[in-house]
Amino acid sequence: MSVSNKLGDLASKVYENVLLEEVKKYPRPRHIGIITDGNRRYARNVGISENEGHVKGKDKVEEVVDWCMELDIKIVTFYAFSTENFRRSKDEIDFLFNLINDAFRSLLKDERVYKNKINVKVIGNLSILPAYLRQTIHVVEETTKNFNNYQLNLAIGYGGREEILDAIKRITKDAMAGKLDIDKLDENKFREYLYDGRIPDPDLILRTSGEERISNFLLWQSAYSELYFSDVYWPEFSKLDFLRAIYSYQRRQRRFGR
Repeated sequence: MSVSNKLGDLASKVYENVLLEEVKKYPRPRHIGIITDGNRRYARNVGISENEGHVKGKDKVEEVVDWCMELDIKIVTFYAFSTENFRRSKDEIDFLFNLINDAFRSLLKDERVYKNKINVKVIGNLSILPAYLRQTIHVVEETTKNFNNYQLNLAIGYGGREEILDAIKRITKDAMAGKLDIDKLDENKFREYLYDGRIPDPDLILRTSGEERISNFLLWQSAYSELYFSDVYWPEFSKLDFLRAIYSYQRRQRRFGR
């Protein structure tokens, strides 16, 4: 590594530490939603296979969870596999499901989960996932169901429009069966019919790779979320990039119509 590169890395690290201390002075978001975009483009850019890019993306999720805990951000929801992702090739989908399955199995052995009392929850239409993955998800959720210090949510087989449509279908069935007075349906009651109505709305939604859209992610829940878009691909998303997103959030005034 050249002297100039070493100096550049040192300057970045100093800036990261300064920004970290600045961010710690102000309230942080309670819940962050993250659209992890750019694994394949990153892979093509650096000359590795797309599958290797997905592995790098999985590793980045673990890093970001650590950064959230360092800032005592209690809830983080990752958009891991959307309903639209089923349009990809069978080989890629199979690889991704096995990668996700292996990641969940690793969580069961990860001391950070038990030490920090991390509750792990999957949101999405689980019926469209492979049986082996559904079983692993069940084991992880059951193992961590009584943990309540941090919440790690993975949106898998998830689509925001599908979530709302599924909620409407369940509401209709309950109303027709006399279990729900439709005149008493309000936002709070509707939330109970979402995939997990206990999850509070995200304060901040962050997306990597330079795309500026939320792509069917938490459509109901994101009505008042702050949005932040980062130009870097997900596997190269750095702690400094993360701190910049939090700092940007802290500089905004959230009026909620007031």
